[in-house]
Amino acid sequence: MGGHNTDFDALIIGAGFAGLYQLHLLRDRLGLSVRVIEAQDGIGGTWQANRYPGARCDSESHSYCYFFCEEIYRAWEWSERYPGQEEILRYLDFVAEKLDLARDISLGVKVTGARYDESGNRWIVETDRGETLSCTWLITAVGCLSSANIPDIPGLSDFAGDWYHTGQWPREGVDLSGKRVGQIGTGSTGIQAAPAIAGEAAHLTVFQRTANYSVPARNAPLDETRKRYFKDHFEEIRAIVRRTPNGHPFEIAQRKVFDVDDDERRRLYEQAWETGGLRFRAVFQDLLASEESNATAAAFIKEKIRDIVRDPRKARILSDIDHPYAAKRPPIDTEYFETFNRDNVDLVDLREEPIIRITEGGILTAKAEYPLDVIVFATGFDAMTGPLLRLGLTGRDGVRLDETWAAGPVTYLGLQIPGFPNLFTVTGPGSPSVLVNLPIGIEQHVEWIADCIAFMREHGVTRIEPRMEAALAWGAHVEEAAGRTLLPQVPHSWYLGANIPGKPRVFMPYTGGMGRYRAICDDIAERGYPGFNLDDTPQPAPEARDFDAPVYAPGV
Repeated sequence: MGGHNTDFDALIIGAGFAGLYQLHLLRDRLGLSVRVIEAQDGIGGTWQANRYPGARCDSESHSYCYFFCEEIYRAWEWSERYPGQEEILRYLDFVAEKLDLARDISLGVKVTGARYDESGNRWIVETDRGETLSCTWLITAVGCLSSANIPDIPGLSDFAGDWYHTGQWPREGVDLSGKRVGQIGTGSTGIQAAPAIAGEAAHLTVFQRTANYSVPARNAPLDETRKRYFKDHFEEIRAIVRRTPNGHPFEIAQRKVFDVDDDERRRLYEQAWETGGLRFRAVFQDLLASEESNATAAAFIKEKIRDIVRDPRKARILSDIDHPYAAKRPPIDTEYFETFNRDNVDLVDLREEPIIRITEGGILTAKAEYPLDVIVFATGFDAMTGPLLRLGLTGRDGVRLDETWAAGPVTYLGLQIPGFPNLFTVTGPGSPSVLVNLPIGIEQHVEWIADCIAFMREHGVTRIEPRMEAALAWGAHVEEAAGRTLLPQVPHSWYLGANIPGKPRVFMPYTGGMGRYRAICDDIAERGYPGFNLDDTPQPAPEARDFDAPVYAPGV
């Protein structure tokens, strides 16, 4: 696939939601020569790698999809409220076939480095196949959560059993029947994996580093009435996901926590708990703006955990949560807390007994050794910056991206990086990215990039690069927006990079909401790209105040 051409108008790295749509727009709408390079052996991005037991989306299926084509939206039929990994891959295969995308995608090819050639105004891209490719525009569609984080625990090489990271799960699956499994990590992934592993393994020991909130997903098959409703209300659903702060198909309530009395608040929380999913966050407008308001939701969920988990020791460990609700990524689950009522499931609190080392036969903590046949690392990713840094990008004057970002990521709108002309980053740091239903954020980014390239061709512009002043002003705005929420107050959050030793602590996603972000990006494009250098013509750099208030979107 992709032919033998080595010189393209555009190269796209990654064949997930972003790469597929970017290929369609650049090839089919702009008529460019384009090639997609994908390291995995199939399309699907994060859904190719994350094949762990229980892997499932936490956005509702009728919104976790493309909206650029009504025909595709109406032709596909989801089976469940929250689609599983296999169904999402089938959906992306369906889209790729509809748009005839496969012929320009090279699978199983890894980018080993990319450098900007200033004299030729070209990007030179090297792959592990020994190819050298060149292009005018280089687009990274590598995802925010694709660089697996395997913690540096002494003794892993000594372990006689098998170990796996949830983000690098074998395509052929893993037979856990009859096995003693240890799972490290209880974030969104661990919360999905534990019930599935417990149902298969002889015994599961969950090693909890940080206690976490979770709300029942209430996942269920979609009946014919719901399926028909989604198809008949395409335009309405598209309008909602494009205007709501998180790109989800529901509105955030305008009421605040203390607008109602205790009894009514309790009733609303109970109702939201029964509805399930991320809609729980939408019950009040100020859950992420006020510590006092947030504390009411936190107390409610902790009480639910203690009610569900019968063992007082496990209930205490699971409900001993040290951060505001939804200030870290808020998981949703299917029978997660109920899993700890099973006879074959145990729980270890790593704050009380930290891991000393991995031994030949299991995991040794400060209090005991736990015999294991399999270790599962549900330990997340080097989020947002990791996938970009591992590409080996070198910009103008031989400056490497890891040098440029040594103190933290610097971008303009999360779309471009000073010093890296004609390089576009889909859902990069500084964009809403992981705080939104990602296909919605991806569509906006991909369309903005395609429109920008069309503008360049129409006006004879050969090079676009953000000015450092513009990137710094945007960074100040991102920081200001985050500061109006509770999100930066969690020191161990991966939104800050805290899960990666030595990584600079910078709050990376934009909390201003998808609707506000879309308006800012549209305004910049309509005004001729202020803050960018177009060839050698610098456009005026905006100040932080040019992005104006409100910068906080309720319900983040």
